[in-house]
Amino acid sequence: MSSNPPLGESAIRIENLSKCYEIYDTPRDRLKQFLLPRLKRRGSPAKQYFREFWAVKNVSFDIKKGETVGIVGRNGSGKSTLLQMICGTLTPTSGSIQTNGRIAALLELGSGFNPEFTGRENVYMNASVLGLSNDEIDARFDAIVQFADIGTFIEQPVKTYSSGMMVRLAFAVIAHVDADILVVDEALAVGDAFFTQKCMRFLRQFMQNGTVLFVSHDTTALVNLCSKAVLLSHGKVVEIGTPKDVSEHYLASLYETTQDVGGTSAVLPHADAVEEGAEEEQASNGVVTFRDMREPLINGSTLRNDIEVFRFEADKTGFGTGYAKIVGVSLTDWSGVPLTWIVGGEDVVLEIRCQAHQLMLSPIVGFQFKDRLGQVIFSDNTFLVYQHAPVVVAAGTELLARFQFRLPVLPSGDYSISPAIAEGTQDEHVQHHWLHDAMILRVHASSVCFGLVGLPMKKISLENV
Repeated sequence: MSSNPPLGESAIRIENLSKCYEIYDTPRDRLKQFLLPRLKRRGSPAKQYFREFWAVKNVSFDIKKGETVGIVGRNGSGKSTLLQMICGTLTPTSGSIQTNGRIAALLELGSGFNPEFTGRENVYMNASVLGLSNDEIDARFDAIVQFADIGTFIEQPVKTYSSGMMVRLAFAVIAHVDADILVVDEALAVGDAFFTQKCMRFLRQFMQNGTVLFVSHDTTALVNLCSKAVLLSHGKVVEIGTPKDVSEHYLASLYETTQDVGGTSAVLPHADAVEEGAEEEQASNGVVTFRDMREPLINGSTLRNDIEVFRFEADKTGFGTGYAKIVGVSLTDWSGVPLTWIVGGEDVVLEIRCQAHQLMLSPIVGFQFKDRLGQVIFSDNTFLVYQHAPVVVAAGTELLARFQFRLPVLPSGDYSISPAIAEGTQDEHVQHHWLHDAMILRVHASSVCFGLVGLPMKKISLENV
């Protein structure tokens, strides 16, 4: 890797980076490619016995010191190849990479470990490769073992480790080498919940001064952690921008190519039976809902959770087949009166009005409620309630979905509602129209102290025991 010209405030600079692999159909073609060009007379054109596959092609971007940058893209888009070239484990075919500072990388599971060596031996080998002396490793070894939390397995060969244990040890090493740049390739996906939280605490602390580059399919992590994002497709940069914009572009490309999502399909009774059951419960038990015991105090102060509701914007960006369209979104009270101002903790109804441009046999209408970063706070759809008796919609007619719920207490800031209409099942469906940020809500004041949302408290007590 070159260190000229000076990087200045840049931690990583990539210019026209490409990586090409030679793909041979048979071992015989590989042998021909090795021998025959050497037997050709000088000046005569040599025949190629391979096909070129460009895993990465003409990629250029700059990462400043202290930035956290996420790389997102479908499988095979070149993400891991790009990271390996940045870390120096792969040689580029063309282009240049400049780095400013010590890089610590957590790439493929178990990369950099010798399976025959013990955990202790691999710690010393891995840390020395990352630039630490034996004295420095000695001083940090106990902290590394404590962070990994694998007990006596530190003295056992790595080949006996589970995937989770291997990730624990690898992350523990890179967390103690005083790196300037941290590169992570989705390795944390195999860790347990407690260790993942430990890693996230380390990452957030590291992000205060260091530079982080990571690959993830988790768009929530992207918008929550990153200051910038890069979308790759077929080895090329499609977009560089804010995590929110890039995540929306990535989500749209996924639906355009695959048109399915994961989900569960629990067996529920028909919608009418659900509503009848709710009515019976209310009749037998009296009032089902409750209010926060502090509501009179909060609503009588400057802490009242005042939420301004802006009008539905039909011209927002979106995607889908166009066979159905979102034509209206509104928040109303339970009697159907549109609301322009809400207090957090109140009961509301979200109405989503759709226009069908063709016959729809099994429509699904849903929404996502997101914060200003694009992080999904909560979401829902109509599938589970109507899966056994779908509502058939004729071409040219409208469909109205109504979601009745209690709006949570929200921290101050801007929020958005993204509605969607699809057709099929939770597991296999076609997205007809997904509209980004169709309605904006602005929270002007809040009693929320911590967390993404606040829940109404039925009772809070404090007493001597």
